[in-house]
Amino acid sequence: MGPDGQSYASATPGALGGHRRGRIYGQLNCRSALQAIVRGGYVPQRVFFADEATAIAAGYRPCAVCMPQAYANWQAKHP
Repeated sequence: MGPDGQSYASATPGALGGHRRGRIYGQLNCRSALQAIVRGGYVPQRVFFADEATAIAAGYRPCAVCMPQAYANWQAKHP
């Protein structure tokens, strides 16, 4: 997904994963995301980002589970 929020194909794998409906991004090995994927409800909403700046530009917030410091910083700016 690009900073404009539009999906596009890329030959380069995404560095971060996200959830379109929840507008959350995090690490590809995030415990919470992996558990959701196993339950089966997460995959249709899955998106990928090249980097954190792109995820933020697309309007996504950091995951509290796998990126607690980035989430705390985001939360302080968005009370």
